[in-house]
Amino acid sequence: MDASVKAVAVMAVIFAASQLGALALVSSALGEEYQAFEDPNDPMIPVYYIIAIVLFTFAILYIIKKKRENIVKFVFIGAVGFTVFYVMLVVATLFDTGILALLASIGLTAVLLYYLLKKPEWYVVDATGILMAVGVIGILGISLNILPVLILLIALAAYDAISVYGTKHMVALADGVTEMKLPILLVIPKRKGYSYLNQKPLKEQLDEGSEREAMFMGLGDVIIPGVLVASAFYYLSDDLFMGVPGNLVVALGALVGGLIGFLVLMRYVLKGNPQAGLPLLNGGTVLGYIAAYLIVFQDLSLGISLQW
Repeated sequence: MDASVKAVAVMAVIFAASQLGALALVSSALGEEYQAFEDPNDPMIPVYYIIAIVLFTFAILYIIKKKRENIVKFVFIGAVGFTVFYVMLVVATLFDTGILALLASIGLTAVLLYYLLKKPEWYVVDATGILMAVGVIGILGISLNILPVLILLIALAAYDAISVYGTKHMVALADGVTEMKLPILLVIPKRKGYSYLNQKPLKEQLDEGSEREAMFMGLGDVIIPGVLVASAFYYLSDDLFMGVPGNLVVALGALVGGLIGFLVLMRYVLKGNPQAGLPLLNGGTVLGYIAAYLIVFQDLSLGISLQW
């Protein structure tokens, strides 16, 4: 099998496994007390979220341009540490609600942060990224009802397309993140012996026209479509459909739609140029959700609640 095809297959497994892990977290550990927003059905939440993303992205690019990468790294490592600790603690409390859960969470988080700072190889970055994806998907999924999630996915798909094909600042951001070896990208090597520590800047590789030694996927490309998967599972009715809870069927339908979007995306990626992932990933997830919802619940509301 071609190395690129193998890398795509591994990436597809990570995409699906992260979202399935989030579903497991939602079903077993996450409840209303973990919600990030007071009103999960507020359609303005995604608007604030997108404004924050845009401002944060340009702030990071400005800091990188001013050669203050250490500030960026400090901020990201802090955010990574908090997220990983939070996810570890939620999982650990399933087995122990006392000091043991706290110590285990602190210990595992400390180990990951140590390797991120001292030896951020691709497998360390990927392991941390997957843990973050599972936690963030789960928490955002229970924090946002169907309508805000749909608004978020559509708006971020448009923003991703503009930032990759229009302003092209997302490529510059990916380059900066690659140089700092932060777990914001998933790294899938195409050959044995690959070292992320020796990875050239992506723009330099593109300009040279050289073959890439690894494939990359933004962590947001896993998290953002996954939020709809988790939200569908959490907010929709669990009435049985052919012996299976309806909410689970719709969530898996959204996941399958996202995987189809992923495969279409990879056809373009394998041609060698950077691609905006969210238009196809979010589009596939939304279409998968709509198709599964109509089959299972057979009404045109699509699970959208307009209580406000």
